[in-house]
Amino acid sequence: MSYPANRLDTERYEGFFRQMCRIRAFEEAAIRSLDEKLVLGAIHPSIGQEAIAAGICGNLASDDIILSTHRGHGHTMAKGADPLAMMRELFGRAGGNCQGKGGSMHIADFGVGMLGANGVVAANINIAAGAAHAIKLKGESKVVVCFFGDGAINRGPFLEGLNWAGVFELPILFVCEDNGFAATTRTAAMSAGAGPAARAEAIGIPAEQLDGNDIVELDQVSARLIAEARGGKPRMLVASTYRLTGHTATDPAAYRPSEEVEERWQLDPIARCRQLLEAAGVGAATLEDIAAQAKSEMDGVYEQAKNSDWPDDALAHADVQDVGDPRQGAF
Repeated sequence: MSYPANRLDTERYEGFFRQMCRIRAFEEAAIRSLDEKLVLGAIHPSIGQEAIAAGICGNLASDDIILSTHRGHGHTMAKGADPLAMMRELFGRAGGNCQGKGGSMHIADFGVGMLGANGVVAANINIAAGAAHAIKLKGESKVVVCFFGDGAINRGPFLEGLNWAGVFELPILFVCEDNGFAATTRTAAMSAGAGPAARAEAIGIPAEQLDGNDIVELDQVSARLIAEARGGKPRMLVASTYRLTGHTATDPAAYRPSEEVEERWQLDPIARCRQLLEAAGVGAATLEDIAAQAKSEMDGVYEQAKNSDWPDDALAHADVQDVGDPRQGAF
């Protein structure tokens, strides 16, 4: 999307640039933690997709709601979660968002309106519809944004959640982060028809497609769609992007040609935002300083989380629901 540099709100877009740099620095630190065996499970980096989290969450109020996926660190941070609590959560330490019990794929922070990441593909879509229905029933002015990948459109909850939102005119924006892959398989090879936008339109939910690495287009379009959704008109946004790592931090992604990855690095959303700001008159030194501050912040977060205490053993069974008698015949 072309945009006149002299009309750019440089303060706003410096904020987006800062947020994207913070997300990437967090992801790079999280990847580094695997070498030290601080995380024993999987890490799903969002490197290359930072503009979607920053641009969309930048148009939300603090009490608006988001739901995310296994690739949810960026969304969580962009919604306002404390990165130290997030890193502690990844490391299973006390002081994590979920007291170390959720880990990378299950971070939730109700204090900032983040109802949770989800390791089950598409499961968050129905949860998001339920949250939006609750907002409507209570007469609140909040909106729900549900992030999911293009692989989720082939699972049942996609149809169920969108249909539910359409029937009841719920305040929800569905955001498909279309990075072209469902784990290690190209989504186009396993998806019939014209794709996510066409499927949404088929059940009456207007959908728009855009370049998910263009922070200006994301900012402007999501602001409009969020306002429409807040008024009880469910919407869908399909943001085309590319994950610059493998599916997980340890996935070498040998199923992708190296030339393709190199080409997509040229479309890196952080680099594109930097070029935009430089064209608008922001000095290179200012932008270097922003990037350096982001790295320093996350390096500090990493060390603090690494040196945090383990949760008390007595809390192992806290927060576990125990309803009814588990013996056979009790029901």
